[in-house]
Amino acid sequence: MSDFVKVSRDGDVAVVTIDNPPVNALSFHVREPLMQALVELRDDASVAAIVIACAGRTFVAGADITEFGKPMQQPELRAIVATLETIAKPTVAAIHGTALGGGLELALGCHFRVADAGAKLGLPEVKLGLLPGGGGTVRLPRLVGAVKALKMIVSGAPIGATEAHAAGLVDAVFEGDLTTHAVNFAGEIARKGGPFTPVRDRNDGLKQTDLAAFDAGAADLARKARGLEAPIACAQSVRNAVTLPFDAALAAERALFVKLVASDQSRAQRHLFFAEREAAKLPGKDVVKRRIARVGVIGAGTMGGGIAMAFANGGYSVILLETSHEALQRGLATIDRNYSVSVTRGSLSEDAKRERLAQFKGSTDYADLADCDLIVEAVFEDMAVKKEVFGKLEAVAKPGAILATNTSYLDINEIAASTSRPQDVLGLHFFSPANVMKLLEIVRAEKTAPDALATSVDLARRIGKVAVVVGVCHGFVGNRMLAARGSESEALLLEGATPSQIDQVFTDFGWPMGPFQMGDLAGLDIGWRNRKARGQKAVIADTLCEQGRFGQKTGRGFYLYEAGARTPVPDPEVEALIRDKAAENGIAPRAISAEEIVERTLYPLINEGAKILEEGIAARASDIDVVWVNGYGFPIGKGGPMFWVGLEGPARIIERLEYWHQRTGKDVFKPARLLKRMAETGSWEAGG
Repeated sequence: MSDFVKVSRDGDVAVVTIDNPPVNALSFHVREPLMQALVELRDDASVAAIVIACAGRTFVAGADITEFGKPMQQPELRAIVATLETIAKPTVAAIHGTALGGGLELALGCHFRVADAGAKLGLPEVKLGLLPGGGGTVRLPRLVGAVKALKMIVSGAPIGATEAHAAGLVDAVFEGDLTTHAVNFAGEIARKGGPFTPVRDRNDGLKQTDLAAFDAGAADLARKARGLEAPIACAQSVRNAVTLPFDAALAAERALFVKLVASDQSRAQRHLFFAEREAAKLPGKDVVKRRIARVGVIGAGTMGGGIAMAFANGGYSVILLETSHEALQRGLATIDRNYSVSVTRGSLSEDAKRERLAQFKGSTDYADLADCDLIVEAVFEDMAVKKEVFGKLEAVAKPGAILATNTSYLDINEIAASTSRPQDVLGLHFFSPANVMKLLEIVRAEKTAPDALATSVDLARRIGKVAVVVGVCHGFVGNRMLAARGSESEALLLEGATPSQIDQVFTDFGWPMGPFQMGDLAGLDIGWRNRKARGQKAVIADTLCEQGRFGQKTGRGFYLYEAGARTPVPDPEVEALIRDKAAENGIAPRAISAEEIVERTLYPLINEGAKILEEGIAARASDIDVVWVNGYGFPIGKGGPMFWVGLEGPARIIERLEYWHQRTGKDVFKPARLLKRMAETGSWEAGG
């Protein structure tokens, strides 16, 4: 048929094989010959059954999303699925690897689905701000029921072959050569005779639907969506599958898809999809990566323990080093408890927990790090302490071992210069909790070797992290911009805003929580210690810390946390403190609008991002978006701070920055040159 779709025969069973590496996406050059093959086989009386399979490592893993937003070339997926449903002879999808998005919708067009034991099936379009546009929301409920379909589609998470079989999505699961099994399955079904009922005409999964329970589940999902449109549309489309005739539900799905694909939110989420992949690309494709088999982590506290778990979860042997036996045992016990929580929640089995714990070796002797290929230092955020650690590593680490620091702010060039092997030194800035948070800022120092950098980017992927390579400056990308975002927080309080008002503006914007609630969660003493080290002060926050109010861990911070609760309660004492400090500084409180809060917090954040791009600390504006969405909770529906500039309007941002710069004289409001250029050209690339 073509280079991308081939047809072979095994007796009277035709096998249609899609071969479009790397993931067999349903691009136009696949759809056209696939449609032609299906029509010819449908009309060929010598063919008793048809198997759709894929070459390579996976079944169709989705549509070609580069085609989204462009005129669709025919035939599109919906037409192919409709053609499949006109075939009277049995059709079987043979699923290995992953059947995702359009791949699963193609399989739903077949009468039967078989899978190998390791296959995963899902409809992840919601993660791109979309819903399944090829009939997935209407066909899937007919097989697995509306409630199960709702969970799968709104979460976007794939399920395994065994679960899919139990749910009725897959008809058989096989070990061994899947295509052979699929051909035998199809031949046997054909010999038994039909009629063979397409999924569109099956209603078993819909008969038992409790709409009240469904609506309650959908309402709960809507609350968790935090302003995202796609999850709500997905829920509505699945409900339509229950309440409307098939063709009407299909038409409604298409209308919702067309609306979503043109929306700012979907554009933002598709931007992030490509941004994450771009962030992992480095110049120099021929760089040979170093071998990483054993990892050392220095420090068994909150960060060190979480980092050690991240590597163990990725399958690496870990040596966890502490200065004392007591601290080491405390750290290992915390790791044990964390895994036990996962077992309790059902996300980890007892056997898997034992396997993970077996990967750890505790030590108080630096000599035990001699065989490590990567050593991550996660000790106190103090330059002298870190240099002392690297001095000890110099004596024991083998040649070629990567030496990484988990610093959040400190100058990695200075740390590297204190060693005789600066080419092996870089930053691996994990985010807490390190075993959960996806972001990893990989900090490239001045003399970091290309192979050390490439190895770290590859390693990040292996342990399930989203890696972004950044340069050296105070706070790198994320924390430097965070400082700019928070630079006016105290001024806003003193001028009349309350912590809860500012936090509400942030959550209304789409953040999971506001800056004061986040500060209480992280611990106010962390920022206090950092400010003291830099000779800086924060009138309100420092006073709270001097009173022992460090946030949730002390039950008091900017908010009260009653009886160990995590829910923040506004504290009259804090509001009185703010008024007293305002009076001491001669500031008369006034009404502060939500618009002003956005302008004085998020606009400086954008401005600092533009300066970071100017300085080459970040390679791409999209890299900054990846940092902020994955590490700091910037709303994914707005695409990250630099993408959001295009939605908000750069001219407005510049005008308001200039207004506040003139009013306050603060450099944080002085518009960056690159921001002005972006306003003129509409592209961050204009800066070169």
